[in-house]
Amino acid sequence: MTSQTLRWGIIGPGAIAKDFRRGVLDSRLGKLEAIATRNPGKASLAQDFPEARILDGYEAILKDPNVDAVYIATPHVGHAEWAIKAAEAGKHVLVEKPFALTAFEADAVFHAHRKAGTFAGEAFMYRLHPQTKKIYDLVASGAIGEVRSIKASFGFQMPGFIPDHRLFASALAGGGILDVGGYPVSMARFIAGATVGKPFLDPVKVSGMANLNAEGTDNWASALLQFETGLIAEVSCAVMANLDNVLRIIGSEGRIEVPDFWFANGDRAGGEGRIDIIKGGKTETITTGKQRHLYSFEADAAAEAIFAGKQQFDSPGMSWADTLGNLRVLDKWRADAGIEFSVEKSANRKTTLSGRPLKSGGTRVPRRKLAGLAKDMSVVALGFEDFRTFSSGAILLDAFYEAGGNLFDTGWVYGSGYTEKLLGEWLTNRGVREQSVVIGKGAHSPLCYPDVIGKQLTQTLDRLQTDYVDVYFMHRDNLDVPVGEFFDAMDAEVKKGRIRGIFGGSNWTRERFDEAVAYAEKNGKQKPGALSNNFALAEMQDVIWDGCISSSDDAWKEWFLSRQVPNFAWSSQGRGFFTDRAGRDKRDNAELVRVWYSDKNFCRRDRAIELAGKLGKSPIHVALAYVLHQPFPVVPLIGPRTLGELDDSLKALDINLTPEQVKWLEG
Repeated sequence: MTSQTLRWGIIGPGAIAKDFRRGVLDSRLGKLEAIATRNPGKASLAQDFPEARILDGYEAILKDPNVDAVYIATPHVGHAEWAIKAAEAGKHVLVEKPFALTAFEADAVFHAHRKAGTFAGEAFMYRLHPQTKKIYDLVASGAIGEVRSIKASFGFQMPGFIPDHRLFASALAGGGILDVGGYPVSMARFIAGATVGKPFLDPVKVSGMANLNAEGTDNWASALLQFETGLIAEVSCAVMANLDNVLRIIGSEGRIEVPDFWFANGDRAGGEGRIDIIKGGKTETITTGKQRHLYSFEADAAAEAIFAGKQQFDSPGMSWADTLGNLRVLDKWRADAGIEFSVEKSANRKTTLSGRPLKSGGTRVPRRKLAGLAKDMSVVALGFEDFRTFSSGAILLDAFYEAGGNLFDTGWVYGSGYTEKLLGEWLTNRGVREQSVVIGKGAHSPLCYPDVIGKQLTQTLDRLQTDYVDVYFMHRDNLDVPVGEFFDAMDAEVKKGRIRGIFGGSNWTRERFDEAVAYAEKNGKQKPGALSNNFALAEMQDVIWDGCISSSDDAWKEWFLSRQVPNFAWSSQGRGFFTDRAGRDKRDNAELVRVWYSDKNFCRRDRAIELAGKLGKSPIHVALAYVLHQPFPVVPLIGPRTLGELDDSLKALDINLTPEQVKWLEG
């Protein structure tokens, strides 16, 4: 940027782009520089955007040195892709709502802009109009007493059901929830925040429903949001019903009504922002006065943030956390209504979120050899039990694989089988089964019996869409069953070719494992080749779940050292003990206190903090590096939920601890 004028480019020449163009013309700080289209020869473009250069293709605007910021006005399905590509090109973005299809996608976009140092904001134009700030101030000042209920709607009537229209088509993420449902949800969260002096407040409970059409998208829908303060919001949206489009805030002493507040009681050209305060049978009307074009406010707010070196809007604009919270509500609303867009399903998601094929050859995550496995495997394994859709889980799986990770941890019980199903869809969709090392687990309590192993493995392989696993663990042990019966069952699966690597026990004792080795040697069976027990710098004082085994003490370390048995270690970073969630004076997390709090562990935590300071890392990085630098093979299982958490975990791989540092950390 060479001046205090922000040079805008627009991706996509639709109706909303025309509105934004008029907003930029009415703004104080913006100039419309160019518009990118896939049909530059369209006759109406020069008429609709006379100030702008017409560029051929979306990529062209990202390469244009005269464009500082890009307004993304494509259909919903293109928002995340082009926002990520803009970050990679060093461009700031203002993304038309919804910012992305899900909170998972939005988080990936923010991750890209966080790394690029660029601005990214969601274009809820009403949030930056003076009327919105006035409503917040009235609520915060107690103008109607204690706020108890919010009712908000945004709905309109299309002339009929048009299956391939963007407002209906599943392939285009149609329906009212994504198109206009975000407005009442964002306002409800905004008002809830005003009641407690915060920019917004996320609900503690969401319950949604919808009327669906033949495309499986919503014609009209409603949801209830309950907040920790007791406030309840009723929100509605529609593309096939003319709703009243009024915001009502009901308090203990009166109510506030705001007609057509999405457009400030006018239209996009600018309304007067009428606010009615109804108390004691009387109505007081407040207006903010005739304003400039509605979209000019978001253009200027984005410019002000960019000129100030900020990466996100200040309130009342949508901050990153605000956008993520809003999308989480929409995600739950859609899930309750049974809406999964066809574009989100594995059959139609052949590329990464950035719209590119999955890349191989990453070196961020090193590989290692492990006895009994033909393939090289990454030094850490990825667990992903928290994801419930392909579109959400694939974001993390893609990033891990492109970084060099190829070891994936699953279990028959995880997500009632969905974790295995998700991985199977991803391996098949991306075509990387033979490049990947898959861990399977079965025989979890109470179904911990030898005859269960084969049956559950059959289900596991069916879900994974493969005919073998590379590593297999019994998920628990059953001391009432002779060890030989379990290992006969697993040896049989090796002979069938359904386990093509190592197997062993998860949460097994040393004695039981040694007994299994002796049995295998005596009877000519494949010996168990690995364990999967807890191992971490912090030693468990009490197990997290019944039947679990921690193997971090000195006796275990001597056993691992003498036998060199690989341990696929779960909870290898202490489940938050090495973050600021823990502390000698922090006792609000009952699990942390019960499992990890001891003088010995806090001394180790102190040393991890000290060493992290010297290395320019975080204590949690040191804790993971400790696990990786043992004199026996340990494979940590990590479970990041976001790309930021994944990147943060991988920073531990940059640390090379000496044997002396490992001993010093132990004290």
